[in-house]
Amino acid sequence: MPSVDEIADEYVERFAALDPISATFAGITGHDSEMTDYGPDAADERADHARATLTQLEHAPRDDDRDRVAAEVMVEELSLGVELHDAGEHLCELNNIASPLQAVRQVFDLMPTETESDWDAIAARMALVPSALSSYQDTLSEGARRGLAAARRQVVTCTRQAETWGGLGGDDPPFFPRLAEQYAGPAGRGGTLRRTLEERAQRATEAYAAFARFLSDEYSPRAAERDPVGAERYSRRARAFTGMTLDLDETYRWGWDELHRIEHAMGEVAERILPGEGVDVVIEHLDAAPARAIEGADALRQWLQDLMDRTVAELDDVHFDIPEPVQRVEAMIAPPGGAAAMYYTPPSEDFSRPGRTWYPTLGKTRFPLWKEVSICYHEGVPGHHLQVGQVLYLADELTRFQRSLAWSSGHGEGWALYAERLMGELGYLDEPGDEMGMLAAQAMRAMRVVVDIGLHLELPVPADDEHHAGETWTPELALPFAIQHSKMPADFMASEVDRYLGWPGQAISYKVGERVWLGARDAARRRLGHRFDLKEFHRHALDLGNMGLAQLERELARWDP
Repeated sequence: MPSVDEIADEYVERFAALDPISATFAGITGHDSEMTDYGPDAADERADHARATLTQLEHAPRDDDRDRVAAEVMVEELSLGVELHDAGEHLCELNNIASPLQAVRQVFDLMPTETESDWDAIAARMALVPSALSSYQDTLSEGARRGLAAARRQVVTCTRQAETWGGLGGDDPPFFPRLAEQYAGPAGRGGTLRRTLEERAQRATEAYAAFARFLSDEYSPRAAERDPVGAERYSRRARAFTGMTLDLDETYRWGWDELHRIEHAMGEVAERILPGEGVDVVIEHLDAAPARAIEGADALRQWLQDLMDRTVAELDDVHFDIPEPVQRVEAMIAPPGGAAAMYYTPPSEDFSRPGRTWYPTLGKTRFPLWKEVSICYHEGVPGHHLQVGQVLYLADELTRFQRSLAWSSGHGEGWALYAERLMGELGYLDEPGDEMGMLAAQAMRAMRVVVDIGLHLELPVPADDEHHAGETWTPELALPFAIQHSKMPADFMASEVDRYLGWPGQAISYKVGERVWLGARDAARRRLGHRFDLKEFHRHALDLGNMGLAQLERELARWDP
């Protein structure tokens, strides 16, 4: 009878073969020249692989807590994935941030470019871009045939993205030809490979252009007219993103309370910066301050890199014990065409590829810094990079599934948001502008809870709201509300609202996850009294690996150092 470790290893190997793009994102090597088949039959095969693994796990021996935790993590994540598949969610998976449309393009950001073999892999995968998009088109068409189509709003947004990568719009040159231009191989064979890259880059670009035409000409007329997905679908997806069953009405009310609490704190910080002027004037002041702004994307990237390097050096051996391979993290500027939010990509399993933070500039060249400090902590250290990198480092303690594939957004994004607040507690946000940036980020995540649940469940705005009391949430109401309460630019928030509508349940995972992290910490403090040690709490919690929030609560309640 195979052990939990053996089942996990077998699952990861087969999963990587069935989904090479996800394998590359997860840092699993050996499949970089391959491309994921996004067709309906291939999706069924991946779901069948998960079902077979769940059957094996039912009979696997669980000799100790390590086996028990590892098995529970796999069972929950695979079960939730199968549930989403059986509900047909993959048949309408089209949104502006996390669908196959973006994955096929963004996977090339993670591929090494140092050797001829690296470029051979890029050329091989680039040749498969047309087939990947064609298979994805088949799935979307099948979904539309079954009455499961994405909303028209997502079609419009994703058409623009496909046009950008297909060379049909914007001032930026298409992505794939720019990638091919980076090759600088030797004479002789290098010339042949260069021509191959150029030809395949052109075909990949044409494939995105063709996909844009498919979306606008064929899919759009069959798209859903309504954005809200309703209570049943939303509950299922929220459970998949958080790993817990939420009382959505209570969570909605709590989101409003959190938003009001954070905005009160922002007012107190504003009073320290410009007494009597109010939050909006203070933010205008922070945006305009020349001493706290960066000119140029390259200078911003270097500033972010310096901040992350300094943070790693100062936190290591003091608040965290950061393994040597995890101390390397790279700041990157994201290629144009994607969503507006900053994001993180993990290291490879052997750390040959470092963890990276990606900053979309949206065409801007001037960057006020008051918001960027806490975001850098969120994406880098002690946020996502420390969380993910530390788990990858624990090869002797966690299964391969836990290290490379386990991911609950509530756990991961909740930790990263908690990390922003933690850095304030540790004294790293004592400059009032940086503290305002952290609070603005918190306000945006609380606003997400309100807007995401409110939009998809079509709830009323509370009667005590001064602007929209009693009105039912709509996208037209959500955008100005989101701009007002996030203190973020209109173009950024327009992308964000599209994201909430196209990725139901994910936006709430940040604040819901932070709520669980804070609650678990407070409970441990009360239970352990003088024996509670914050550094040890963080070490133990992160060493458990990523898991659903309900399981996280259970495991941390058992902690007794």
